[in-house]
Amino acid sequence: MIMTTKQIWKTYSDDLKRFIFSKVKNDAVADDILQDVFVKIHTKLNTLQDVSKLKSWLFSIARYSVLDYFKTNNKTFEIANFETQTQIKQSTHTEKECLHGILKSLPKKYREPLFLSDIKGLKQADIAKQLQLTLPTVKSQIQRARKMVAQGFMDCCGFVENDNGVLVGEIQEKEDCKICN
Repeated sequence: MIMTTKQIWKTYSDDLKRFIFSKVKNDAVADDILQDVFVKIHTKLNTLQDVSKLKSWLFSIARYSVLDYFKTNNKTFEIANFETQTQIKQSTHTEKECLHGILKSLPKKYREPLFLSDIKGLKQADIAKQLQLTLPTVKSQIQRARKMVAQGFMDCCGFVENDNGVLVGEIQEKEDCKICN
């Protein structure tokens, strides 16, 4: 049986953080990359076909996230430090890709509480203590982050909100997407 994102966090987050830190040598950057890794894990967990390969799958995600960090920040790195593998790109555009892009574009003050709440599964009071913020501030930031995610889907992918407040629509082609393209 596959683990939940919360169970994966409890089991593997420390190992993944050590691995990421060993590559980037910066604690704050390692934390940001770890967040991105868990967003990817959360959104792509249902694509894992062989549960026995969970750990190697997690570290592959971490490895590619570190590589992405180096590429986007024009930093040099040694390929020898990474086990090189061929990455198979999906040819179809998915809501998950958009979600990842939308979450990455959120300001950190909103992304972090949302990640801790919705991905890591922490209670809002615990998040407030961890981030040294008041509980009403954390609640407000999480609520705003969720609205920003919904707005991102409307702006990026052409979704609309129906009368019940549910996003509906069909994903646009990747070249028409403002976030993923």
